[in-house]
Amino acid sequence: MDVVQPALWAVMVSLAELWRSVGVVPDAVIGHSQGEIAAACVAGALSLEDAARVVALRSRLLVGLSGRGGMVSLACALPRAEQLIAPWGERLNIATVNGVSAVVVSGEVDALSELMRRCEADNIRARRIDVDYASHSAAVDAIREPLAAALDGIAPRSSSVAFFSTVTGELMDTAGLDADYWFRSIRRTVQFERAVRCACDAGYRAFIESSPHPVLMAAIEETLPDDEQGCVIPSLGRDDGGPDRFWLSAGQAFVAGVGVDWRGAFDGLGGRRVDLPTYGFVRQHFWLPGGSTGSSDAATLGVSGAEHGLLGAVVPRPDSGGVALTGRVSTAAHPWLADHAVGQTVLFPGAGFVELAIRAGDEVGCGVLDELTLSAPLVLPAGDGVQVQLVVGAADESGRRRLSVYSDAAQPGSEWVLHAEGLLRPGAVTPAADLSVWPPIGATAVEVSGAYAALARRGYEYGRAFQGLRAMWQRGDELFAEVAVPDAAAADGGFGIHPVLLDAALHAIGAAGEQDMTVLPFSWQGVSLHASGAARARVRIAPAGAGAVSVELADGAGLPVLSVGALAMRPVSAEQLATAAVPARRPLAQGVLDVTWSPITLGGEDDGAKATVWELADHGGDVVKSVHAAAAEALEVLQSWLRADGDGVLAVRTRGAVALAGEDVSDLSGAAVWAWCARRRPSTPAAWC
Repeated sequence: MDVVQPALWAVMVSLAELWRSVGVVPDAVIGHSQGEIAAACVAGALSLEDAARVVALRSRLLVGLSGRGGMVSLACALPRAEQLIAPWGERLNIATVNGVSAVVVSGEVDALSELMRRCEADNIRARRIDVDYASHSAAVDAIREPLAAALDGIAPRSSSVAFFSTVTGELMDTAGLDADYWFRSIRRTVQFERAVRCACDAGYRAFIESSPHPVLMAAIEETLPDDEQGCVIPSLGRDDGGPDRFWLSAGQAFVAGVGVDWRGAFDGLGGRRVDLPTYGFVRQHFWLPGGSTGSSDAATLGVSGAEHGLLGAVVPRPDSGGVALTGRVSTAAHPWLADHAVGQTVLFPGAGFVELAIRAGDEVGCGVLDELTLSAPLVLPAGDGVQVQLVVGAADESGRRRLSVYSDAAQPGSEWVLHAEGLLRPGAVTPAADLSVWPPIGATAVEVSGAYAALARRGYEYGRAFQGLRAMWQRGDELFAEVAVPDAAAADGGFGIHPVLLDAALHAIGAAGEQDMTVLPFSWQGVSLHASGAARARVRIAPAGAGAVSVELADGAGLPVLSVGALAMRPVSAEQLATAAVPARRPLAQGVLDVTWSPITLGGEDDGAKATVWELADHGGDVVKSVHAAAAEALEVLQSWLRADGDGVLAVRTRGAVALAGEDVSDLSGAAVWAWCARRRPSTPAAWC
C-alpha cells in the first residue's frame, strides 16, 4: 500500500490538473478516504509537497497493520449494518458509508468471517474486499503518535474552494487539515454519503470523479436528489485510460452543462472554427450484387458463413481492412419476430440491433459495443422480408471501428436505408452489479401477471414469443427482473444474446413506468457480452444519469451475461412508424421526366441586384488538362468573389456544358464546372450557372 496509495494520489492530482487544462476548475471537492489528500491538494489547502508527504508517510505507517485485519462490503443501509456488527463490539467498525445501501465494515479477520456467515443466513449480500489491513477501525490507533510526529510541520491553509469533509460529512475550513485531521480521516468512518448529500444541499449537481477508474459513480448517483437533474462524469476507466476516454468524458461534461475549453483538444493541429454545411451529407455506397439467405450458400459465393441466427455471410473488405456481414430477416424464416409489434407495426427489436453489432464485433476482435445509435426503425413486412447488411470499418490507432447497419426491402426501386451507427472497440466491460444474491435484498416484489395487457394498452403489442418477463422487484430507483426466452422463440439459436431475452429485460422499464407515451431504445453505450447462449437471466436496471439507465444481465448463479453502461429511450409516434413502413425509393427513372429548355426574357431595367458574370473560357487541347484548368479557374473566381464580400450574385456562363435528350455535351470542361457549381449552390446560394 506504500506504493499503491501514493501512485493513486499522483493519478488523482494529475487528472484534476488535466481537467483544469481544459477549463474545468472545481468549485468544491470531496475526497473518499485517501482521496481526501488529493482533494486537499487540488483545492489548494495543502501544497503539492505537503500532500505528497501526507500520503507517502501515512501509507508507510499503514504497512505495519498488514496481515492484522480486513474489510467487507455490505449491501444494506447503515442502521442495519450497525445492528449486524453490534455483537462483535470493537472488533468490527463501520469503515465507510458510501450510499444509502452501501456500507463497508472493517476489523479482525475472524470477526469478519463470522459476520459474512451471519449475512448469508440473513440473505444480505456481503463481499470481502481484497485488503489485509483494517483502516477506519480500532487497529489504526497504533499509528496515531507516529503519524503525528511524521506530519509535524505541514502547513494547511484556508481555501476558496469548498471542501466537504468525509470525516465530518460537512463543509469545513481547510485550515484545520492538520496532522490530527489526517489521523482521524484514516481512523473514523468515511461519511461519503453524508458529504455528497451536503454538497447537493449546497446546490452542486455536476460531479467529476478524478480517478483511474470510477468506483464512486453509482454511490453518488444514488445520493443525488430524485427531483433534480444531476450528472456524474468519470475521468478514465479500467482498460480505457487513454486520451480518447478523457475527451469522451469531457464531451459528457460539456453536454451536461459544464464549461469546457476545447482549444486544448486542437492545439498544434491547425484546426479552425468553420460554419456547418447548409445541406445534408450525401452518402454513396457500393454494395455487392445479389445476396445470401444462409450460411450454406455462403461458401459457393466465396465468402464465409456467419454462423448466426439472422446473418448468413461475412464478406471481407480487403481495400479498407473492414468487413461486411449480410443476411435476410423475415417473419417467414423467423416467425417469432412477428410477435414484436408497436402501434400495429411489426418492428425488428432494438435488442436485435445490439445482437447483430455484438456478432460484428466478434468478427473483428472488438468485445465492446462502445455506442450504438438507432436512427430509423426497421419495419418487417410480411413475405420475403428485408436484406440486412452490417458494415464495419477499418480499425483506427486504438483499435476502434465504425459500424453501420442498413436494410433494403429488395423491391424494384428500393434503396438501402441506414438504421443504426455505432462504434466497436477491443476489450471488455467489467460488470458493475453483483446479482449472486437473489431475490435482491430490500427489494419489493411487483406483480407482473397483468404487465403485457397494460403494455398493450400503451401500444406495445408483444405476442407470446416476446412475453419473457417472469418476475419483477423494485428497490428505490432500481428495477430487478427475471426473464426467459419463451418456447415460441427458443428454437432459433445461433445468438450471443437472444434478442427476445434482452428485449424482455427492457419490458421491466415499461411495466414499472407510468407514462402514456410509447418509447423505443435509441442509444446504447458500453455494451459487453460476457457469456453466450443464455435462455434465462436475472436483470438489474438502474439510473445512469441524464435520463438513461444501466442494464445488467446475469445467469441463475449470478454470473454476468451482458452489461449495458447506458441505454437511452425516445418517444415514437404511430405516424413515424407508418412512414418507416414505406420502403425508400430511388428517384424516378430519367425517362419519366421531360426536361426541355425554357427561354427567358432579359429585362432592360436595373432591378437593383448586383451581378458578377464570369464566362468560362475555352481551354481547348487535352481534355483532362482542360477540365483541371477550368475547375481550378472556377474555384479561384469563387474564392476571389467571396473575399470581396460576395455581394449580389455570381453568375457562371457556360456553353455546351449541359445536354438534353438527343443532344451532346460539346464542352467537357464546361460540364465539369457546371456540375461543380450545382454542388456548391446549397452552401453558396448566390452562385449559380
